[in-house]
This record gives sequence, structure tokens and C-alpha cells, in this order.
Amino acid sequence: MEYQTLESILQSNLSGEELKFANHLLFGPNIPRELHLEYSAEDLQDIAEVKGYSFLDNSSSKTPRVVRIALFQNAIVEKTTASISKQRDALLDLGKRAINLAAKCGVQIFCFQECWDMPIIFCTQKKLPWVEFAQDAYKGPTTLMLCELAKLHNMVIVSPILERDNDEDCLWNTAVVIDNNGKVLGISRKNHIPISGRFGESYYYNPSELGHPVFQTEFGRIGVCICYERHHPQCFFSYALNSAEIVFNPSATVKSFSESLWPIEARDAAFQNEFYVGAINRVGQEQFDSSSDSQGMSSFYGSSYVSGPDGSKTPGISLDRNGLLVVDLNLNKCSQRSSTERLAKLSFPFMK
Repeated sequence: MEYQTLESILQSNLSGEELKFANHLLFGPNIPRELHLEYSAEDLQDIAEVKGYSFLDNSSSKTPRVVRIALFQNAIVEKTTASISKQRDALLDLGKRAINLAAKCGVQIFCFQECWDMPIIFCTQKKLPWVEFAQDAYKGPTTLMLCELAKLHNMVIVSPILERDNDEDCLWNTAVVIDNNGKVLGISRKNHIPISGRFGESYYYNPSELGHPVFQTEFGRIGVCICYERHHPQCFFSYALNSAEIVFNPSATVKSFSESLWPIEARDAAFQNEFYVGAINRVGQEQFDSSSDSQGMSSFYGSSYVSGPDGSKTPGISLDRNGLLVVDLNLNKCSQRSSTERLAKLSFPFMK
């Protein structure tokens, strides 16, 4: 069954001024316009949806600082009963095709979803064999493949993985930031670990001790706020203090837990902190045992989107299909709020 997005439901049932008003509430004051992207049907394969939007407009006489980013949401390829290597290899192949497609679309910064090269094993409450997905952040198979692609396509790639730190014998929920020269620029680790229902993630990995690093790339300053951290406003605020212009929120969140909050949190964070936020969530169902009940299954709802400093947002992409979202940003807007808002910050110094 294919689920409709809220946007498509409104489009089907409203028209004229009613639809215009609904879109104003849903997408904000400056609705991003659609982008025309060049690619062939052969480029798609298992990528069911490609959407493009642009935040560029003529509201300022200043030359825009344009960067094109992409978010990729996907379901696992192999069943969780397959070997660890077979599951990972299938996802690496899918990820490679997604990056090649993004390169054809002119993407400069690409971000995957949380722990993209594996199923979300944290609901199993078992370590073996699942922790075998963990790998070295700098020399693991996922990073080595992406370093080659980053250099080939002159692209910055954000790769969230389950990291194994062999020196400390620890696991971490980590985003590896690979620069467009094909070298690892650095890593960012998940600070807040959820203990909610079946997701007792502290059983698997440690909280970060790295703080909230921001990485200077050729295309802009980026931070990575992993999944559950979007529920903590101080995390986004810390990236703002560290001068981020784009913060990615790679996630793996299920319908029962957060679907009603999903369209709000990244949009709110972008507006409050004057940067862009890219929210990525995986799709599909992941079954970890042979039982027919829902205890062994996780259902994800996709709906990845990007929000800008003025609170505007793109439509979300599919709830249940692999998808690539390509978005043009104007990084000058990270410091171009209205005169009214600047006056408010002068009047209330704590808002600076």
C-alpha cells in the first residue's frame, strides 16, 4: 500500500484560495519553487522518487551564496536474516547509485539517513550478531567507498554509521563527514541517547564526548544533529553558536513515536537558529524475528524535507518509498533576517 503525504491530500481536496492558504501555513512565507533536474530513467533503478526545490528568490540585491544539497531516504534491501556482509553490500550498492544520481543533478553536499548502511538494530535488545555492522569511521568499508565517490564527484558526503572505536573498544552512533577531496574531514557523534519503548540504545553505544562540531567545507559550514537530538533545542542552538549554516538531522524514527512532531521540529530549529536544516528519515518495515506481531518490527515513515532560516520548508518526499530530495540553498539568508527580527535581538540581548 502506498501512503499519501499530507501535501498530496491537500492538493487533491483543496483548490484556489483555500489551497493557497493551507500551503502558506504548511510551507511558510516563501514556498520553495520546484527545480527541474536532468537524469534518465536508467539512473533511478531502486530510487522511486526524485524531487527538487529551490530557496532562491529575488528578495535581496546581494549575490546569493548558492549550494545544492541532497537528502537520501531508503529502506533496507536484504532481509535481516541475510548475512551481515550481504545486507551491507546491498545497501552500499544502493548508496553508490544514489550518489551517482545526485552527482548528475549537480549536488555538492549529500547526506544519508541515520545508520544508513544497516537496519536499525536497536529494537532487538540483542547485541549479537547486530553489532557486527559497526566499523571504523576512517577505514571501514562504507567510508572507503564514499571517499572514492566524494573525490570523483567533487562532493561532500555525510555518512551516518555505527562506529567501532578499536582503540577504546567502544561503539558510537557517528556521522562521518567526507570532504570533496575524498578525505575524512571529521566525525560527529550522537550526544543524546534515547531510552524509549523498545529502543534502549544506551545498551549498544556511548554518548558523544565531541560536543557539537561544525565542519568548514568548500560549500559551507555544516553540522550533524543525529536523530533523537532534534527533540533537544539546545543541540541545534549549540551548532548555531559554532557558526553552522546547514545542520543535517539524519534519523530513523517510527510512526508511533514521532510522526506528528516530524514536520515541526526541523522547521522550528531552522527559524530559531537562522540556518538550514535537512531532516532525513528512513522508510520501510524492518522485521527482526519470525513472529507476526509488531514487537519484532519497526515501521519508518520517510517524509524527508529541508527548512530554511525564515521558517519556510519544502514539501516532504514519500512516506514509504526510496527517495532523493535535491534542494538549492542561499547561505546568505542565514544572516539576512528581517529588520524587525534584528531589532528584537537588539532589544533582547539573550537572543543574539
